[in-house]
Amino acid sequence: MSIAVVEVNRQAVIHNVEYLKKMAPNSQLVAIIKANAYSHGSEEIAQLLHDKVNYFGVSRFIEAMQLRNNGINTPILALEGFFPHDDLDYFIDFNIQPAIHSKWQIDMLQTSLREDQITTWFKLDTGMHRLGFCPDEAKAEFYRLASCSVVCKPINIMSHFSSADDLTSKQTLKQIELFDQFIDSIDDKSLIGKCSIAASGGILAWPEAQRDVVRQGIALYGVSPFDEPIAELQPAMTFKSELIAVRKHKKGESVGYGQIWCSQQDTLLGVVAMGYGDGYPRNIPENTPVLINGRKVPIVGRVSMDMIVVDLGINSLEKPGDEVIFWGSELPVEEIAKHTGISAYELITRLTSRAKIHYIDKLNYD
Repeated sequence: MSIAVVEVNRQAVIHNVEYLKKMAPNSQLVAIIKANAYSHGSEEIAQLLHDKVNYFGVSRFIEAMQLRNNGINTPILALEGFFPHDDLDYFIDFNIQPAIHSKWQIDMLQTSLREDQITTWFKLDTGMHRLGFCPDEAKAEFYRLASCSVVCKPINIMSHFSSADDLTSKQTLKQIELFDQFIDSIDDKSLIGKCSIAASGGILAWPEAQRDVVRQGIALYGVSPFDEPIAELQPAMTFKSELIAVRKHKKGESVGYGQIWCSQQDTLLGVVAMGYGDGYPRNIPENTPVLINGRKVPIVGRVSMDMIVVDLGINSLEKPGDEVIFWGSELPVEEIAKHTGISAYELITRLTSRAKIHYIDKLNYD
């Protein structure tokens, strides 16, 4: 078994789904499981939630096919749509619903000779300015999409917030207004299917953004889309390893590559089997904490590929084999994000395949 472990509590994921349902009681749910379900294991999470959500959301076709090949029949929304060299027939055959965000995609759909139809999500750019049709061209392109014989009607409509995590920003309200204006501008309302603009931040902080469908992303895994943890969410992931050595260390001695840290006093150092080869960030600030036997101790020196050194203190009783938690329910990843300046999104999705996933079912999760 790998020493570096991503421990995932399935019961925490279920709890979070139920909590988010309560926060958006009138909306259908998309469980976002792109990037290997934010490093929680997309196939396992899909099996866990297939009867608890209405859709799964992925980024790309290959992620969708991994689910289909593992027997997941739930509708899948492909957030980046299809790419220029993708075979559109596969999207139709496997009920993968693409986001339509560019004119060239509509051109491809217009030339399709398939008799079977494809369900699509027309993407409106309300302010993210990444993918989607700008408001001044959107109406014409929506009707062009609707004219495609291969496209199922009605057509779903979606957008994405750029600043939902900023509760003081006026941008979110402006985006909601643009979204509603576009929907109002469509004269033939029978062409309008389900509408979706809210993701995790929108579900939790902008109830006025909840439409027919909401998209549960990082909150599904118990991580806040904001700077601070949310008490009602239960972190599903514990990223951990163990001590493999405890060493006496003298005042003035350095440790690790580059000699960037020297001890100010005699101490005991612990060596942990964890490094950037497992996905832990290399360039982290001094004193970023880990949790050992219920107490926080600081990381010292440079993170290497396979090992991290922590200052246990001269009176430490820790020993090789003791568990070391890098984040989890007792040390929220949001706290590590503050220390490192790296978002919680990036911290949890950068984990490598060397850190093996282990699933537990812990009831009465605290």
